[in-house]
This record gives sequence, C-alpha cells and structure tokens, in this order.
Amino acid sequence: MRYILSVIGLTTIFCFTLASFHPWDIVIGILLSGAVIALFHSIVFPSAKPADLSVSHVPLKRIIMAFPMGFAIIWEITKGTWQVLLIVLGIRRLYSPGIVAVPIGDRTETGIAVSGIATTLSPGTVFVDVDWEHGQMLIHAIDATNPEAVRAAHQHFYDRFQRHVFP
Repeated sequence: MRYILSVIGLTTIFCFTLASFHPWDIVIGILLSGAVIALFHSIVFPSAKPADLSVSHVPLKRIIMAFPMGFAIIWEITKGTWQVLLIVLGIRRLYSPGIVAVPIGDRTETGIAVSGIATTLSPGTVFVDVDWEHGQMLIHAIDATNPEAVRAAHQHFYDRFQRHVFP
C-alpha cells in the first residue's frame, strides 16, 4: 500500500512540476516514480528493527511535526536572506566565511540528507560534504567567526524540529 501511495505522491509532484496533467504525462510520471521507488526502495522504505521504532516513527506525529519544521526552514531562509542582503549592500562586513564541521550525532542517513537540504536552502550556508570517518558534516557558512555558534544552531534545529520528522 505504501508503495502505491508513494508512486501516486511522486507522480503528482512530477505533474505539478510539469504543470500538466495530460494523460501521457501521468503515465510517464507513474513509470518514473515506479522506477525511483524500485531503485531506491531500501532508502525510501528502510527496514526498522523493533528496537529502532520510537515515537518519532509514528507517521501521524511525523506529519504533524513537519509543519513546525517547514516554518523553521522558512524562518532560517528569511534570516539567511537578510544576512546576505546586508553583506551584499555593504551594510555589514564579510568577516570570516569558512567551513565548519558539524557533528552528525545520531542523525540517520536520511536525516543527514535532510539537514543538508535545509542548510543549503538558507542563503549564507551550503552543505559541502560528509566526513564519515570523523562523523561530521562539513558546512560552508558566510559567517564562521564563531564555529561553536554555527554548530549549536544546527544542533538546535535538529533537536527542536528535524529529529521528530527525519531523525
């Protein structure tokens, strides 16, 4: 059932992206969605051991908590846009851009991917890479004068919003 719902969801997104619900576009969307789900089945539907199931895996709670996470991402985008705007207009100086290593902590692979997307959506920060050996995400920040503050901000976002939706 979740396979069918996933294909329907991805096909709908595909059609909205094309801005077309022509029957052939729907057929192509179904084929592409089916292929994506088939190829990435283990990522889309990770098998969870009973010990791994926690409250954050309850689908309804994840859906509900997605709204605060979405608003938090919008807020981060707004703050980042303002910060970059002030620098571009010359109102604030560009002090020390650089790469900050943020610990992965207990993020799953999906959680790391979502953290990377959320980070890159906000102007002023870009997800660069994952250092698996050292358990760190590398993030370029436009203001890395205080790396601890950058780490704390990313950890706060994860603990407060993301953990409940994409652990």
